[in-house]
Amino acid sequence: MSAQSATLKSKEELIEKWSKPEVISGSDMLLRSLLLEGVDCVFGYPGGAVLYIYDAMYGFSDFNHLLTRHEQGAIHAADGYARSTGKVGVCIATSGPGATNLVTGIATAYMDSVPLVVITGNVISSLIGTDAFQEADIVGITMPVTKHSYMVRDVKELPRIIHEAFHIANTGRKGPVLIDIPKDVSAAKALFQPVTEVNLRGYHPTVNPNRNQVDKMVRAIEKAERPILLVGGGAIYSGAHEELYEFVTKTQIPITTTLLGLGAFPTGHELHMGFPGMHGTWTANTAIQNADLLINIGARFDDRVTGKLSGFAPKAKIVHIDIDPAEIGKNVPTDIPIVGDVKAVLQLANTLAKRADQADAWRAQIKQWKADKPFKYIDSDTELKPQWVVSLIHDTTNGDAIVTTDVGQHQMWAAQYYPFNKPRSLVTSGGLGTMGFGFPSAIGAQMGNPDRTVVSINGDGGMQMCAQELAICAINNIPVKVAILNNQVLGMVRQWQELIHENRFSHIDLAGSPDFVKLGEAYGVKSFRATNKEEARAAWDEALRHPGPALVEFVVRKDENVYPMVTQGSTIDQMLMGDSE
Repeated sequence: MSAQSATLKSKEELIEKWSKPEVISGSDMLLRSLLLEGVDCVFGYPGGAVLYIYDAMYGFSDFNHLLTRHEQGAIHAADGYARSTGKVGVCIATSGPGATNLVTGIATAYMDSVPLVVITGNVISSLIGTDAFQEADIVGITMPVTKHSYMVRDVKELPRIIHEAFHIANTGRKGPVLIDIPKDVSAAKALFQPVTEVNLRGYHPTVNPNRNQVDKMVRAIEKAERPILLVGGGAIYSGAHEELYEFVTKTQIPITTTLLGLGAFPTGHELHMGFPGMHGTWTANTAIQNADLLINIGARFDDRVTGKLSGFAPKAKIVHIDIDPAEIGKNVPTDIPIVGDVKAVLQLANTLAKRADQADAWRAQIKQWKADKPFKYIDSDTELKPQWVVSLIHDTTNGDAIVTTDVGQHQMWAAQYYPFNKPRSLVTSGGLGTMGFGFPSAIGAQMGNPDRTVVSINGDGGMQMCAQELAICAINNIPVKVAILNNQVLGMVRQWQELIHENRFSHIDLAGSPDFVKLGEAYGVKSFRATNKEEARAAWDEALRHPGPALVEFVVRKDENVYPMVTQGSTIDQMLMGDSE
């Protein structure tokens, strides 16, 4: 990975190299434009409609492409790359089924505001609309889940479109942008000159906030007796973790970070209450329900955070800071709206904010709640508990790994028992809740962060949805460490069926799943199994010491539940605490 990245040239070098206008194909324009955007890895899968593009890659030493084993693996890898680096992720797929296999990944990125440029091939322009072989209206299909879309009709427009797509994807509220390129456009030739500026009329996201609104927030803090901060992924996407830390230090306001906001603020800090919502901490949920001022920083009041909307934060004045004005007031009525980039808002707020002096008793109360109501589980000396496994992973990586998760119980245990103290260290599907996301996203994270340990925590269900990507880890020696918490069941569905559907367990049995050790070995990945603590420590230690990819199957208790839990229709202070209470 490092050797490939080392061949990349700077934008200035590339502009100088290509400064002389020359006639080249649309495919060559595409590759050159991607390099000018600083793209150091593209994830993709070829097919008929993108053959000219893949032919242009042949012998192009500056261009780094990773061949996945499924288009969904490609887009999840691009997503993991983007979330973990802050750069735009890029993937390529062919027309028809290749393009439609990307839809789940596009929706995943859209829901979580992840910047992607998704490039698809299409049939030749004259056949569009004729139901030609492998034709699909991918622009129409993905319109609800893209920030913007392009259908390229003229090869001369391609360089401009590429650079506009990157600008749109990575500014304002970030998100995926689709570029659909008919096969004849990728083959056509025209004069190429590097594009150095992007100017989109009508697209000017509000970055700097209205000072009067920030003043209102500062005055509200001065009067508040029970203030809290609710911080979401927007604080990470804007790169505002240092400004956030300064804001909390100045104001001394207790803080809770959503699932996607974990890592924006050190989890171990005395003012951090954990994450809120359906499986969040007792302290965070109770504080929200009793706060008299709630400042939302870059979160969208998702239903898994708010619970029953009519009963959410009933005593609080609401401040909402967001880059997207459409989010403000959408779910929760807002008293002080502040539109702007989180980093810019906090930079201004830090010049004005003072300590919340009236909140001393509140801070003491929260400190006591944290001591009285931490996450708990009943450990076992005879079987592996998933919470213990996650703690093992945390302790052995010193909390410094990039952790990706799939979706389900293991995702919540990772959020609960792996404290995140750095931004972009947790990569997980929040809004869409996409099974199959965890493992390929780890590949993208590792490609973007070759010098960091990347751990993919998965369930036995989600792992089987993209297990074929083990091949590319083995072939390319991508050293992702895969932890499978195997409880032989669709765990979160089983938990809901137990607690809400009176133990009517319907179609959740995964006992017929493959032997994951044999599966990993079949792909050429060093693999281990652990059924108790001694085996777990030994297997995980060997996996971490192994220089390449490694897989450990942890056989955990089948009927373990995630607690606390807020059932749908309940307010977030109506928590089921489980057997540990």
